[in-house]
Amino acid sequence: MISGVDIIGRERRNILLVTMDSLRFDAAAEASRRGLTPRIVGFLSTERWEERRTPGTFTFPAHQALFAGFLPKLYTPEQPPRLWECQPPAGKPVHPTTLVLPAADLLSGLRALGYLTLCIGGVTYFSSETPLGSVLPRMFDQAFWQPLYGSTEPDSTRHQVDKVLALAQEHHDRPVFMFLNISATHVPLGHYLPAGHGPDSVEAQIAALSYVDLHLGRLLDALPETGDWLVILTSDHGEAFGEDGFTGHGIAHPTVLKVPFAQLLTP
Repeated sequence: MISGVDIIGRERRNILLVTMDSLRFDAAAEASRRGLTPRIVGFLSTERWEERRTPGTFTFPAHQALFAGFLPKLYTPEQPPRLWECQPPAGKPVHPTTLVLPAADLLSGLRALGYLTLCIGGVTYFSSETPLGSVLPRMFDQAFWQPLYGSTEPDSTRHQVDKVLALAQEHHDRPVFMFLNISATHVPLGHYLPAGHGPDSVEAQIAALSYVDLHLGRLLDALPETGDWLVILTSDHGEAFGEDGFTGHGIAHPTVLKVPFAQLLTP
């Protein structure tokens, strides 16, 4: 169990939160089983993903919940203590290891503790191209997005990770909350298939995650050089590829609700 009170409230450890957009739990687990994500799996403390349930069925509500302090939950009656929580109402019990932030959202609470909050966007909800696409980026001290980070760019994760590493080096002298929304696992996915094209499918998402592993692994390997980190890897939601007639997300189908999750400390 990781204590938010200790590692964030007292130690001021850097935080990296990564959402691999639209990544289904079964796709992540199968990629791991086939040995297609060796860098990510090698970094996981248990060498496997936890199966959790998303707080939202598409990008916007899922991230609103994440940035309000609600991480994906285990699908069990009993839940582990929360890592952090925005100020609860009077009388609500809080576990002694849970960091209580006297703020309306996670980012404001961390900012009050001295954290610099940084966003490296991926899908268009982080692009600031529209009023709605500006809501989430505006929550951060600094937000970065360009078309090369988007889901139509086949090499998006490389560009995103380059930016994360540059920012980590630039701000090594203060605690940072770094958020990375990886767009490569979001449709369109066909360009990651061996033929270089094909339909969006579980197999295509597995291929996309194998590509992500190369660059996310590069990031995870380099992080200890910039300080001590709490790393949270998850997905905002999954994706239906025709199961029961459903396609896409924004629907309460099991393929959308089940997400991979892992959290660990470096070094």
